[in-house]
Amino acid sequence: MSNLSRTLVGVASGDSAASPHDMSTVSQSEPIKIAAVKRHLLLAICVAAACAISVYITPGRIGLCGALLALLMTAIAYRDAREFIIPDQYSAAAFAIGLANTVFAAEGDALWATGEALARAIVLASAFLVLRTAYHHFRGRHGLGLGDVKLAGVAGVWLDWTMLPIAVEITAFSALTAVLIEQLIRRRPFKATTRLPFGLFFAPSIWVAWLVQVTLPWP
Repeated sequence: MSNLSRTLVGVASGDSAASPHDMSTVSQSEPIKIAAVKRHLLLAICVAAACAISVYITPGRIGLCGALLALLMTAIAYRDAREFIIPDQYSAAAFAIGLANTVFAAEGDALWATGEALARAIVLASAFLVLRTAYHHFRGRHGLGLGDVKLAGVAGVWLDWTMLPIAVEITAFSALTAVLIEQLIRRRPFKATTRLPFGLFFAPSIWVAWLVQVTLPWP
C-alpha cells in the first residue's frame, strides 16, 4: 500500500500512528488537486461562454451547431495539450455536425453547398497531408500528426474559402505567441525538436474563424 493510501486509511479509522512523512505526502498533494480543480473550472467556464456566444450570435439550429463546435474544439485542444492526441471520434463528430450546419445555413441548393464543403475539406486536408509528407522527407520526422490532417478536414467543412487561410493564420500567430511567452517565462531557447501540440491552437482557431464568419458580412 502506498504512503498516501496508508495515511488515508489511518485517518479514516482514527489511527493516530500515521507517520509525519505520510501526512507530509497528503499536504503536498492538496495544492496539486486544488490547482487541477481550478484548471477544470476555468475550462468549464470558457466552454460555457463559447457555447453561449455561439447561440447568442446565431440563434437557432446554426447557433446550436456552433455551440457543439465550441465544445468539441475545446475537448480536442485539451486532449492534444495533455496527450498529443486528437481523438478520431471528436473530429468525426465535428465533421458530421459541420455538414449539418452547412445544410442549415444553405441559402440555395443544400446539395451544392454540401458538395462545396466537402471539396474544401478535401483541399485543406490534402494540403496538410502534403506538408506533413514533405516535412518528414526533409527533416526525417513528422511535424504534423494525422489527427492534425483530419482536423484540417473539419475546418474545411465549417469555414468558407475566405476564412480558411485566416484560421491558419490565427493558429500560427497564437502558437508563436505561446512559444515566445514560454521562452520569457522559462528563459530557455525553443528547440526545433520540441514537440508542439498543433491541435491546441488549431482547434480553437476553427471556432473563432467560424464566429467571425457568421458575424461579419462576407461577400
